[in-house]
Amino acid sequence: MNKKRALLIDTALALFYKKGINSVGINEILTTSGIAKKTLYGHFDGKEALVLAALKQRHDNFITWLEGKISEAKSDQEVIRRLFNALESWFNNKEPSLGDFRGCFFINTAAEFSDKDSNISRYCSEHKEEVKLLIKNKLTSPSPLLLDAICIMKEGAITSAYVTGNGSEVISKCIKILSAL
Repeated sequence: MNKKRALLIDTALALFYKKGINSVGINEILTTSGIAKKTLYGHFDGKEALVLAALKQRHDNFITWLEGKISEAKSDQEVIRRLFNALESWFNNKEPSLGDFRGCFFINTAAEFSDKDSNISRYCSEHKEEVKLLIKNKLTSPSPLLLDAICIMKEGAITSAYVTGNGSEVISKCIKILSAL
């Protein structure tokens, strides 16, 4: 990938994740990155294209991270433990590849776009489906209820940890509940 394109995406992702998509303008991205407006528009036809590129990068980073965290699990209980321990580590800002925890970039982004048919909203939904598929492929049980419970609790844990600032307590409860299934 072109270095300037990569810098634009990295800068946009960092700013969007920290401040929100609608709070960050193109000029802030340009100022922070040091890239000229002409260069930006040589790589992206507008802010939406840059947002989609930032979403793709975050998606790729998150999927790679999650795969690494649960790939060695040998049982459903181990998948659950590894998944939620990884989330707790992220909540406590101990996952450098994901940056400081500011909730789920995809939930945050989807909340900013009311048009559920927009490319941005669809991408956020596709991300969630791919994460669910990754978890499903690591489970030994074919139970769709177990998969749904894990994914719903994962989403709830991310949101609750961000809103309350108490990710460790949230994770502890999730693991207890899921272990009882």
